[in-house]
Amino acid sequence: MTDTSNTTIFELADQFIALANQLSQQEGDVGKVGTALRFAAARFNAFEAAIKSADLGAEKDNALEWFSAEYREMLSDNLDDHIANPPVMQEEPAEVDDSVQIFKG
Repeated sequence: MTDTSNTTIFELADQFIALANQLSQQEGDVGKVGTALRFAAARFNAFEAAIKSADLGAEKDNALEWFSAEYREMLSDNLDDHIANPPVMQEEPAEVDDSVQIFKG
């Protein structure tokens, strides 16, 4: 299979972020959407590992380590960006869905 697309990972990520922003507005709960997005990423990454692995059972620990390290590095870079450039927050939602754990630091 030949990849003929010129779309960058950043352009693809921007499409996911745009959808997450839209869903956050609809749901009024960025934490709920963030949790759903992490679950979706985990589910898709497990699928990616499964189709790339000859023996996922034997390679599971390596896959977990690799994906976790990748995520940690990406998250760290983006946290640094938000430290340097804090987002402008809109009004707090009137009602928060407490089924999603809220990070309080």
